[in-house]
Amino acid sequence: MVKAKKKDGLPVIVAESENIVIGYGTFGIFRPFDGFQFSVEHSIYIEKDYRTHGIGKQLLQELIILAKKNGFHTMIAGVDASNNGSIEFHKKFGFKEVGTFKEAGFKFDNWLDLLFLQLLLK
Repeated sequence: MVKAKKKDGLPVIVAESENIVIGYGTFGIFRPFDGFQFSVEHSIYIEKDYRTHGIGKQLLQELIILAKKNGFHTMIAGVDASNNGSIEFHKKFGFKEVGTFKEAGFKFDNWLDLLFLQLLLK
């Protein structure tokens, strides 16, 4: 993934603690068609023991700055609709709920609804 992102000129931001990777953030083009070239979807992952320490906030702030700097128009988040912590986290940055796909994901032997949130970059 990292090589592909770098090849495409897209960011991969890494959070470290004592030379150990504890999280990362990245984004990619929302859909691989010309009409979506100004829309990105981001991903953030933080190791379990490091959550609630502000690392996700720092990563998302930097991703938003990079998206704006690179001329993107909108940033999209796809979140498990039952993950209230992630939903509220995104709303603090101004993301708005824009739609839900029912049972679009399957994880831990359960079907998951996929909630999309969107931030218009201005």
